[in-house]
Formats: sequence, C-alpha cells, structure tokens
Amino acid sequence: MMNSNLKSKSTKSIEFLAKYDELKSKNNRELDPFVFLLSKLCEEEETKEYLAKNAKDKADKSGLALASHSRVISQLPAPGAKITMQDFTELKDTLFKESKMMTATTSSEILRKALQEKPNKRNVNIPPQPDWLFKRPSLTLDFIVGVDEPSDQNIVPLSSMSVPAQEHAILDDMLNCMQGIEGKYILARALTERYAPKEFMLDQNLDPSLQDLVRRILPLCCNYSTVVRFIEEKSAFEYGLVNQALSAAMRTLIKDYMVLVAQLEHQYRLGNLSLQKLWFYIQPTMKTLDILASVANSVNKGECIGGAVLSLLHDKTSGLVGDSKGQDLCLYLTQSASVPYFEILEKWIYKGIISDPYSEFLVEENETINKEKLQEEYNDAYWEGHYTICRERIPVFLEQVANKILNTGKYLNVVRLCGRDVQCPCAEEIVYTVKERKYYEQIEKAYEYSSKLLLELLVEEKELMARIRSIKHYFLLDKGDFIVQFMDMTEDEMRQDMENITPTRLETLLELALRTSTANIDQFKDDLRVELLPFDLITQLFKILSIETKKEKEYKVDPTDLHLSGLESFSFDYMVKWPVSLVLNRKALIRYQMLFRHLFYCKHVERQLCSVWIGNKAAKMYSLHSSKWYLAAFALRQRMLNFVQNFEYYMMFEVVEQNWLVFQQNMENVSNIDDVLAYHADFLNTCMNDCMLTDPDLLRIVHKLMVVCVTFSNFIQRLSLSTAVEPESKPTRESSLQANSKEHREQAIKEKLKTKVGLSTELESKPTRESSLQANSKEHREQAIKEKLKTKKFLSYNMDVVAEHVDLMMASENFERTIANFDHNFSGKLIDLLRKIMDLSSESGHLKLLNILYRLDFNGFYKEKLEAMSAEKAMMESSIHSTDSGSTGSWPTSSFTSQRPETAQYVPSIHKQRPSSNSSS
Repeated sequence: MMNSNLKSKSTKSIEFLAKYDELKSKNNRELDPFVFLLSKLCEEEETKEYLAKNAKDKADKSGLALASHSRVISQLPAPGAKITMQDFTELKDTLFKESKMMTATTSSEILRKALQEKPNKRNVNIPPQPDWLFKRPSLTLDFIVGVDEPSDQNIVPLSSMSVPAQEHAILDDMLNCMQGIEGKYILARALTERYAPKEFMLDQNLDPSLQDLVRRILPLCCNYSTVVRFIEEKSAFEYGLVNQALSAAMRTLIKDYMVLVAQLEHQYRLGNLSLQKLWFYIQPTMKTLDILASVANSVNKGECIGGAVLSLLHDKTSGLVGDSKGQDLCLYLTQSASVPYFEILEKWIYKGIISDPYSEFLVEENETINKEKLQEEYNDAYWEGHYTICRERIPVFLEQVANKILNTGKYLNVVRLCGRDVQCPCAEEIVYTVKERKYYEQIEKAYEYSSKLLLELLVEEKELMARIRSIKHYFLLDKGDFIVQFMDMTEDEMRQDMENITPTRLETLLELALRTSTANIDQFKDDLRVELLPFDLITQLFKILSIETKKEKEYKVDPTDLHLSGLESFSFDYMVKWPVSLVLNRKALIRYQMLFRHLFYCKHVERQLCSVWIGNKAAKMYSLHSSKWYLAAFALRQRMLNFVQNFEYYMMFEVVEQNWLVFQQNMENVSNIDDVLAYHADFLNTCMNDCMLTDPDLLRIVHKLMVVCVTFSNFIQRLSLSTAVEPESKPTRESSLQANSKEHREQAIKEKLKTKVGLSTELESKPTRESSLQANSKEHREQAIKEKLKTKKFLSYNMDVVAEHVDLMMASENFERTIANFDHNFSGKLIDLLRKIMDLSSESGHLKLLNILYRLDFNGFYKEKLEAMSAEKAMMESSIHSTDSGSTGSWPTSSFTSQRPETAQYVPSIHKQRPSSNSSS
C-alpha cells in the first residue's frame, strides 16, 4: 500500500520500485520504516511546502540552484544549433550553479558521512584454502563454459532428423543440462555477472513444438546452476557456519535431485521417456529448485552472513503460509542453517562462553577492554563495552529477546571469571520453530537463573551492600568521630604544599584514626587509602563537565602548573576487587571522591570558623570600650558559620541520607545486576546534582563563598594572635592596621609598657607566696592576701594596656574597611547563590534546592533584597516588552529603592507549604 502511494506520486515510478526491490533483497531492516515515513510526508501538504521553502531558502542563501540535472540538460541547445552570447552566458551561469551545488553537497554532506561511518570489518581468522581447489577449475557441479559454439564437429544437424529423432537427441541434451553438462544442441552462455542466472542457446532447427517444451524445462537447469554455485561458494570458511550449514542442507536436496535425474536417465535408456513425460516428472522438483534458487539469490544480493541469513530464511518461511510444501522446505532449510547459530547461543546463555570464530553471533566480544581497567579508567566500559550487541547479526525471531540474551551470558561470564563452574539446570536444546514462544521461554529461564546466580554472588558472598555502606562511612562523612579525629591529626600536614607531604605519614595517621574511632568495627576499613590528586575539585569537575564542549581545551591544564596545598589535593581512595568492581568501578569511585572533597572542604571551613569563635572568646576579657570593635566581625562570623553549617546539613541529611534510603529500598527489591548498576548510578548522580556539583554557575558561587569564609577566618586568627594577652611576655608588636596619629599612639603605648615593666620588676623582686596549708601564723596569711591583691591589680592593669592597644588597632579605618569588604563580598555572593537557586528552581522545576534557601533565609533576612532583585528583573522585562510594543514608558532601574510592580514576588513564597524539616529550623 505504501509502495503504491509513493509510486503514484513519484515521477520515476519504475526506478523507485526497482530501487526498493534491490534494497529489500539486501535484507535492509530500516527500509520499511523509511518508506512509511516517506508515505506520511507525501500526505501532508504543509510539511511538503515547508521542506520546499526551506530547501529554496538554503539554496538562495548559498547561491545554488534547485533545478534537477535532467532539467538543466534539457536547456542545452541541440547539436549544431546557433547560440547567442546572451544565451551562452545564461547557460554558463546555470551550469555553474548546478556544479557548485553538486560540489558543495559532495564535500559537506556525502563525504562527511562517508568519513564518519566506520567500516564494519569482521574480526575473523579465516583458515587458508587448499591450492588444489584453485588449480582444478573443472572440479565443479556447474557448467564449464568455454566458447559459445559446439566443440564437436561431427554433430548431426537437427534439420536432417525427423521429429522423433530430434526429441530423442534433445532428451539426451536435457538430461545432461540437468546435471550441469552442456549438450550438443543446448549450450550454456558465459556469465555476465557473478550471480547472474545461467542462460542457454538452443538450436533453432529444432521443431517448434519441441522448442516450447525445452524452454519450459530450461529454468530448472538455470536454478540448478544457481544452487550449485551457491553451495560451492558458501562452503568456504569466510562465509561462516550458518552459510556452510545452509549449503550442506542444499547439498542434501541436490543429492535427491541427482537421484531423480538418474531415474529419468534410466527410463531414457529403456526408451520409456519423452519430453512430455519429463515435463510431468520434474514438476515437484522445479518448485523445489525454484525456492532454493530464490534463497540463494537473496543471500547473494544481500551479502548475508550469520543472523542476517536466518532472518531472510525466517521471512521466506513466514511468507509461504498458503504453500504447505514450500513452507516445509523453507522450514527445513532454516532449521538446518540455525543449528550452528543456536549452538553458539546455547553455549552463551547456559555457560557464559562465546564461541564465534566467524563473527556471526549477535553478541560481539571486545577483547581490548578487560576487567583490570575498571580500577584505572574513568568509565564503566567493561560492563557496557566488553560484550555488545551487533544489530545486523540479530535474527528477526530473536530481536525481542536480544538484550536478555546479552545479559544472560554476561552474568554467567562474570561468575565464571570468579572461578565458579556454571551448570545451568534448565539447559535444553534450542530448535527453530515458526512459533517463537517456545525458545522465548527457554531464554527466559536461563536469564532468571543467571541473574539470580550473579546477584547472590555479589550481595551474599561478596557483601556488596556492606562495601557500599563502608564507602559511605568514609567518603560521605558518615562516621563523624573518625573524620574529626582524622582532621585533628592531619591539620599540620594539610597546610603544607602537596610536594612537601609524605603520603606514608598520611597513611599512618589514617590507620591511627581508623583504629581509635568507631570505624574500627568496619571489616573493610583496611581497603581505605589516601590519595593526593594533582588537581583541585573545581578543576576536576570543570574538566568532566566540559568534555565534548567548546570549553574542553580551556581545562586542559598541565598539573605541574597548579600549586596545591595538601587540603586542596587530598582525597580518599578505595581498593575494590573483582567482581565488586563491576559496581564500584573507577567512574563510581571518582564520583564518590568528588562528593567527599566537596564535603571535606566544607567541614574544613566550618572548623576554621569555629576556631575563630574560640579565639574571639578572648574578647570577653577586654573592656566594653574595646570589644565593641569586634561586634561587626562577630556578626559576620556568625552569619558565615550559619551558612556553612546549614549548607552541610542540607547536603548530608536532606540529600545524601534521603537518597541513601531510596537506594536501600531499591536494593531490597532488585532482581539483576543491571538494576543494581542503575540504582547505584542514580544515587550518585542525584547526590551530585542536588549538591550543586553538576551546575558550573552554582559551583563557582559556592566555591567563592567558601574562599571568602576561609580568608576571613585567617584574617581574624592573625589578628587574635597579635593581641594575645601574655603577662610575662615582651610588649606586643605594633599593629599594621594603625594608620592615623601613628606617632602619638606609639608614644602612649610605650608609656603604658614602661609602667608594665616597672610593675613586673617590682613584683618579681618580692618573695613568692607561701602555701596556705603551710602558713599557720596570721602574718603569713595577711602577707599572702596582699600578694594576691597586688597580682590581680597588675593583671587588671595589664589587660587595660592590651585593651587600649586593641582599641588603637580596631579604631583604624583599615580594620573597619576590611570587615566591611568581607561583609560586602559574603553578602553579595550569598544573595547571588540564593537568586541562582530561585531561577534554577523556577526554570527547571528542581525544587530540592529550595530547601537550602528556606534554611538560609528562615527569618526573611534576605527576602527584601531578593524581592528587590526580582522586581528589577520584572521591570527590565516590562521595559523591554514596552519598548518592543512601541511604548515610551519604562520602569526605573534602581535595585532596592525603586517601586515594585505587583507581579514581582519572592519566588519561594509561591510554595505555600514548606517542608516540615525546614519549618522546624
């Protein structure tokens, strides 16, 4: 129906049908869907008009012509006709456009596609053919053709014979031709093509009635020639086991055919055979050889090998539903040809072994990808690429279960590589039938057995979940006491440059932290390793995110150009053995590492801010006048600490823990290893996505926020060291922050310090107080009380000196400006982060990120600024819209003071019901 529709609408219907038949004979599976698409396009006029307009626009833009070649040729003048200069110019321009179009099409499309398409080379080791096969050309069942004339000059011409004599002579020739031997009056022509049908020359002096009978019988000889040529050619090694089995089945039928010819020749010798009887006797055989020749021609035209041959035979068998004998014949051929294919299939689905010497099976093995690379390369290519499906080798009747066939053998192959002997209890011989349900059930049983066997091996014997849980303890900071203890031990090491760190010392500290924490009960703790990577987290993530993009070259940085500290390069690694490495491969471990480095750095920033909080407690010893200068710094530190802690809580409890619970529930109902891989990859991908590791813009903002927090912590810690109170130490060094009235302040400090030194000398010259337990007399007690009062007075006076020194530093404009800059940078970056989260949530519907927004803005502190930014954005959009529509008015552009339109709202407020976990905070 589709062909008739296209034929009626095509200007070249005959060529279209011829091309369709040619492609159909080559067993092209995409042909019918493509023809269906063309038929639908022909029915839609709007689509046709759009395609024509699009082609015309592209041609006009490129300066090309859309005229067909035949139309251009028709414009050429007739030979010998006169042509004017104007006609010559127009013809030249037309030909130039046409040639330009052909060149452009060839170079930009056809050539590019040809270069991109990889040649499908079969990886086979073909044994050499023996030399005698080529030295003996007469060793064949087909016609041996020399010349197109009879070689025997003593042949009696048919014109001198009577009709009965002619029939007797032509019967002898027919029996010879039926065996592939030329006769005296019937000669075989030489082949014009490799797979062309055999043609014959018949003596024209033969009686017309006999000629008619002979021409009816000659197609039998032609089909015989086609079949025996196919048998002899496809029996070679390079055509595979399926073609060899098909050739063997045809050879069996040819033997039966030869028996028939021998019986006919016997009747001929007895004088009981005539052309009419011959025509009657060969009727069943003519049908048989016609089917065999049709199969041979189809295989030859399509150059079919392996599964493609079985697909062709299956279609032939299914197409002969009304012809029971023809269907039985094709069924016999298909069953015979499928025997070696099903033997490979049985060995694959019952034992996990692929034995395919001529690359015919639907599963292809890539030996370059081995399981050792699972721990080396950032991919899971072994599981996905070591065994793959070759689409053109799948028989039609196995297409629906091709993936199950692939997975069944893969599962058993993994079990075999673990040293186990595989014995499938449901192993049965698979035989081709027209009804596909029978071997579908056998494949389904083998699949269930193999998936259950591998899953038991991984989950029960190799303790897969326990290993994944162990990795979660360390990489996702599940063991809090271990990670705190480890960070305390390695604090000095992390501050050094990566080149100065000794990995063995880190390994020792790691083992000590493991043995002295709750991680000591983990049976897989010895598989944890320390690794110093030559790039930081941001560089690593951007290199992965920029793969196959325009920015890929920007992140190809030489690792020697990066000067990293131990903290920036540090990461955990984990030793995984086969077959657990199928799940915990290098790709999965690197994603665990990126999550760990992200969480580890956030934990480091929190520790730095907590250190600042501990150091700031010394400000309580200062007078009220001195501590007021710390108020702005205290408030900023608290805001930073609130951000970091809420960010950590969001990642560890609202992302990691929730996804972990989902992963555990999925693993309880898992049925095969492919589902395990999918659930595990989904767990890691969701964690990375919700932790903002897959969005470059969010990642940059978070990184800048962390850098601001660390820089602020370092600044405050240096300041605290410079103002530390040590009663017996030397005078504190002059603060670099002092800017105004420097000389006056220096003089004041010197006078205070002179007083301090004098009091200290006086105090040290007196004897030390005696112990109250040893002082029995009243005088001794009074003396001790006086000494304590003097010491307390001295310390109070000394604190006043340091407090005044702090006042001098804090009152400077540099300190105020520095704190203000930190506040400005932190607030600006944090608002950018919240705004980016709002935009991303509204655009992509990613509502998970709104949880962190609710946490950071639980009291609406940033709400006004975010609403003002939303208002400004709405104003700009309204201004652009009014400008496009011709309006002269526009919204003001000031950010926080301008009037907001009523439509501008704080985006999270549209979610009326917040999550319960956030409302509690």
